[in-house]
Amino acid sequence: MTSTIVRPDPSTVRLDGPWVHRDVHANGIRLHVAEAGEGPLVLLLHGFTGFWWSWRNQLGALADAGYRTVAVDLRGYGDSDKPPRGYDGWTLAGDVGGLIKALGEPRAHLVGHAWGGMLAWTVAALHPRLVRSVTSIAAAHPMALRREMRRTALHRKATNQARALGHVFRAQVPLAPERWLTRDDAATVEDLMHRWSGPQWTGTPDFAAAVRTHRSAMMVRGVAHSALEYYRWAGRSQLRGEGRRFSEAMQRKVTVPVLQLAGAVDPCVLPRTLTESSAWATRPVRTTTLDGVGHFPQQEAPAATNRAIGEFLTR
Repeated sequence: MTSTIVRPDPSTVRLDGPWVHRDVHANGIRLHVAEAGEGPLVLLLHGFTGFWWSWRNQLGALADAGYRTVAVDLRGYGDSDKPPRGYDGWTLAGDVGGLIKALGEPRAHLVGHAWGGMLAWTVAALHPRLVRSVTSIAAAHPMALRREMRRTALHRKATNQARALGHVFRAQVPLAPERWLTRDDAATVEDLMHRWSGPQWTGTPDFAAAVRTHRSAMMVRGVAHSALEYYRWAGRSQLRGEGRRFSEAMQRKVTVPVLQLAGAVDPCVLPRTLTESSAWATRPVRTTTLDGVGHFPQQEAPAATNRAIGEFLTR
């Protein structure tokens, strides 16, 4: 007998807290956001396997610091629309740019984790007038990441950037990655979070709660496929003209202040890759490394993360 997979309703990601949920229409789709505070806009962009709730520890803290803080479910995630197309760098940057305008703001401070961090770099390059600053957490400039993955692809060294992001290559085939990501109620999400996190967080009640919540969010119908489409475009575009055009556009250097926040034991984005990112910025890039922290600084070490972001934004 074949068991039936129970899919959570998308609305289940609208978790209660010191924030307000609402829908915003931008770039032709509906985006779900959680919002708190007043002041200059800080837009929080989550990464792979995440959703807006990944920023639960930053929403209130940045709001208390005097910012209008908005965490969004990116296209295909959470309770945002999940269209069949639009998971390319151009369209995703347009989503963020359109969201800034739809929120009634001229510009925003962008804070992104992992894929969201690369997206923050991308928006700053493609839509520079809409960006005040970039805070890239556990992420590198897309071109720096591509350069390092190509440079190390044939290396036999156990730790290199190509091996560190092996799941990008795994995502390129159809159907099987979706089953891998959602089997046993998204147990793969728990496995990835455990492998990518620092030892100070794993084993704590907060980690267990985060795992449960992220697994449930991944099981929302359409999320796994959408999440993998980000990686499929990143991989397949390298062989297409649109990928070449995107790379050419991304050579434009980012002119706003940039903070790179990294975990010292992050196995996904390696230190050399972060260093390479500075080549795409006109100003010196400030880099802060948190000891004992892995790939999820905003969840593993929220106090230190909030302090680093707050100090950077006030400067």
